Amino acid sequence: MTIKRIGIISKPKKSEIRDIIPPLIHWLRERQMEVFLDKETGAILESQERAVPRNEMAAHVDVLIVLGGDGTLLATARALNRKVVPILAVNLGGLGFLTVISQEDLYATLEQVVEGKARVERRVQIEGELVRADEIISSFLALNDVVLNKGAIARIIDFDVLVDGAFISTFKADGLIVSTPTGSTAYSLAAGGPIVAPSVAAFLVTPICAHTLTNRPLVLPDTVQIEIAVKTQREAAYLTVDGQVGLATHSDDSVRLRKASSYVEIIQPVSKNYFEILRQKLKWGER
Repeated sequence: MTIKRIGIISKPKKSEIRDIIPPLIHWLRERQMEVFLDKETGAILESQERAVPRNEMAAHVDVLIVLGGDGTLLATARALNRKVVPILAVNLGGLGFLTVISQEDLYATLEQVVEGKARVERRVQIEGELVRADEIISSFLALNDVVLNKGAIARIIDFDVLVDGAFISTFKADGLIVSTPTGSTAYSLAAGGPIVAPSVAAFLVTPICAHTLTNRPLVLPDTVQIEIAVKTQREAAYLTVDGQVGLATHSDDSVRLRKASSYVEIIQPVSKNYFEILRQKLKWGER
């Protein structure tokens, strides 16, 4: 694929943005690239580059550079509206399991992109809907995970889990996480779930502080439909998508989840494989 147009999306509150983006734009222009900025970034920089809303960016560009942390990448993935545009994610945040390219590696990775040598991984998404009394209340996409958990009151919630219509179990827990392999290193990992390589075709169901000791994390093929019925009488349970979009649920609401037909492409550093990145992030063997 010939790269002619590149978009830049950032977390504008990051102070480094003013130092990183102007020379980046200059580098791209030297290679006859047309540059687009998301409107928030354009406003901060007062740039003359073409600024477009994030949810329209995918229609204008061949590649997206995302400057920020994992949260910025997750928000960008949802803003793509199912359009497939390779994302080069540069870590300006903390741990950064998804934004694995450092500032120091930005230009070397861009050279590989321009030369058509970049390594791109496809990441599956969860497509879901919140159903109440047989009516779809909300639909959503998640790259990392979908979480159901309790509100402020410390009561256990029951979640009836069905897979392709077959009842699996009632999970008694503070909450329940359904994650993709990409999300296995996020909230699911903190709740005791396994790390799953991105190439594995699976979904994870991980209870949060399960009251029943036999309620353990469950690995399912990503070809199934997962349905979770919320059983709570006295307080709200909350549905959270990628840790960023929240919805209150009612007792007897159902959350239906399946693999989306869309996917997200993330550019990876050629010099590092998945497990090298995990060793770097998790400090395996060092403690």
